[in-house]
Amino acid sequence: MVWPRRGRRPGLWRWLLAGLVLLVYVQIGYLAGVLWWTYFNPSNTAFMEAGLARLQEKRGPEAELRHKWVDYARISRHLKRAVVAAEDSRFLEHEGFDWEAMQAAARKNLRKGRFAAGGSTISQQLAKNLFLSPSKNPLRKAQEAVITLMIERIWSKRRILEVYLNVIEWGNGVYGAEAAARRYFKSSAAALGPGQAAHLAAMIPNPRYYETHRAARGLLRRQAIIAARMKLVGVPR
Repeated sequence: MVWPRRGRRPGLWRWLLAGLVLLVYVQIGYLAGVLWWTYFNPSNTAFMEAGLARLQEKRGPEAELRHKWVDYARISRHLKRAVVAAEDSRFLEHEGFDWEAMQAAARKNLRKGRFAAGGSTISQQLAKNLFLSPSKNPLRKAQEAVITLMIERIWSKRRILEVYLNVIEWGNGVYGAEAAARRYFKSSAAALGPGQAAHLAAMIPNPRYYETHRAARGLLRRQAIIAARMKLVGVPR
């Protein structure tokens, strides 16, 4: 008896090839965005779009974000130090990933039995804010890592911190250091003092909550810790 030969499945390989081509095109798109923002300042990000949709759903279609770009030189050095001390104390040393912080976060999460700490660097947070969603699924995290490498290879540390301080969320519809300074202290980003800077940096993990709970015990405790660490970190000039 002659057994029929198993037919090949060219369709599967075509789908795999198509998927690979699509993946390459997606990465090229992200790379183009990173290259563009090397020279031009972002006026909108993935997180801003999500924030605007959330704001308009709550307040109506006329709602707008509060955001104003300011150059690096016009942001208080106190705020730069406070944010680095709070979010990424090895910012000037690493190349996008702080492996020690990630290991410490993993141990903390295992100990608590839930996701309590992320260990993300400023570069990782920026990659997510610019292009992605807040989701914590593995595919999104993998894409975040790829974009982080692009940002670190193409941008200077000064540019990374400049963009980060201008696009992160600081409250409901409040994005960037200038809008945050005016919202909470009726000040410019350039004029923020050490205490004000530490307060803003302490808000970063949960800005929408702290916007309406500015005397929360956890916020004030974190502010004091950041204030004590600010002089121990370096920032780009």
